[in-house]
Amino acid sequence: MPRAFYTDFPWADAEIERGLLAEAGCTLDLSPDNQEQTLIDRVGDADAILTCWAPVTARVIDAAPNCRHISRTGIGLDNIDVEHATKKGIVVTNVPDYCIQEVAEHALAMVFALGRKIAAGHLATKQGEYDLVGLQPIERISGKTLGVIGLGRTGTLLAQKAQAVGMNVIGTNRSQSTPEGVRWRPLEALLAESDYVSLNCPLSDETHHLMSEATLARMKPTAFLINTSRGGLIDHPALAAALDAGQLAGAALDVQDTEPPDLSQAPYNDPRVIVTPHTAFVSSDAVTELRTRVGRQVAAFLRGERPEQVVNPEVLAS
Repeated sequence: MPRAFYTDFPWADAEIERGLLAEAGCTLDLSPDNQEQTLIDRVGDADAILTCWAPVTARVIDAAPNCRHISRTGIGLDNIDVEHATKKGIVVTNVPDYCIQEVAEHALAMVFALGRKIAAGHLATKQGEYDLVGLQPIERISGKTLGVIGLGRTGTLLAQKAQAVGMNVIGTNRSQSTPEGVRWRPLEALLAESDYVSLNCPLSDETHHLMSEATLARMKPTAFLINTSRGGLIDHPALAAALDAGQLAGAALDVQDTEPPDLSQAPYNDPRVIVTPHTAFVSSDAVTELRTRVGRQVAAFLRGERPEQVVNPEVLAS
């Protein structure tokens, strides 16, 4: 009987996935934690690996000699050594489009929470302060400029939503191809012109610490930085220093370089920084869709079918 191994998941149980795999005659084992050594010790003879955020490194892959499929429960692939998996003939899949609405909505909500001082006002009233004056300046969102770094599915949808509430939208990407109504700008110009900067690009060697001491210094002192993509896009100590120096007005962070971060340290303890616990992708609808599609991917592969969203199709061609 085929066996699948689930490295980690941020929900109460794995019954949706287990039920779909059972239809393909496959059992599902759960890792007790997401540490690399635990995965190496427990993956064993698994035919497939399901993974959310755990490090599926070359060492983990080598510890699973029977594995022929790794299914990423999410979009990004930075926790999987896809190159090594491909060399080993292992199919890798992901679900790149399940939470586009949620992440775009979350990013736009952060624009309003920052500019309209919604989060700051909420915290103040909970501390017994009812002070309109102390919250100012409070900004009109319509007419402000949103700079979107990364114009894929999520960045494009965010741009559309921002335009719908009257924002001017500029964007940057490698192709220089932009959605309707979005002006392409090089990164340096985008940072200098934007009132809000939203990171919507994947994490790679090229984009690691994209927001560094140098790039943060290019932002307006009245501007805000929003990250709903990957924590590694920002050099967080550099962000803390930039806030202290008044180089930007605030930030909203849904993803961190290490999760959970030390919330007692800057920039997380700065009142100008909104922190949400990696919830941008979450809704009941999105999570159910994600789990169902991952279960179906693995079940299809085990039945000898081609699963959806193969990221290394050369494995199937060989």
